[in-house]
Amino acid sequence: MVEKTNKYQIFPLDIKSYTVLLVDLDDTLYHHGNGVWQLIRSRIDRFMIDVMHFPIKDVPTLRHRLWEQYGTTLRGLQAEFGVEMDAYLNFVHDVPLEDIITPEPKLDNLLSSLPNRKFIFTNAHAAHAQRVLTQLGIIHHFEEIIDIYALQPYCKPQVEAFSKALEIIKESPDKCLLIDDSPNNLETAHVLGLGTVCVGKHHHGTSPHIDTILELANLVS
Repeated sequence: MVEKTNKYQIFPLDIKSYTVLLVDLDDTLYHHGNGVWQLIRSRIDRFMIDVMHFPIKDVPTLRHRLWEQYGTTLRGLQAEFGVEMDAYLNFVHDVPLEDIITPEPKLDNLLSSLPNRKFIFTNAHAAHAQRVLTQLGIIHHFEEIIDIYALQPYCKPQVEAFSKALEIIKESPDKCLLIDDSPNNLETAHVLGLGTVCVGKHHHGTSPHIDTILELANLVS
């Protein structure tokens, strides 16, 4: 009989040993398959087509290049085309969250059980984060939303974005745990000395992996 590997024992980690939890928002606090991010990505395409008038056929390639080069499509559009930040963010986050995201009592209970200070650390803007957190019923757990405005002119996974976040929370990297779905973000955090947990469909080589945020309970000693 082949013994199953316990993925939580590969990278021993005690969440309660960290002072601060830096928690990503989209595709981290809710399941990546619920359709929210797909709607946002579609809105990004519509903005590039309807507002910026890029040819439809060019948009997927351009969007991907900007994301890879600058960390977010927004930062790329700002750098290369002078896009107005408020207009972009209001447009792309205009999605019907109330039709998709519902309260998560189990997540509420889990967060209540964790003594750490908790912050949202996101490349989205605070208004979108507040909507997501309100729909989930967990907004009261978070001291602050560190959003794309707080991080400007940077964004995750740039080192400077992490430095800004650490300045805001007034904590050293070794006392912080990043919970995120992006391997690029997790890699920067790992290099800087933060603890890391990878959530969702992607994996990161030096991070314990959980399928959903609720599996954080398996990492609590």
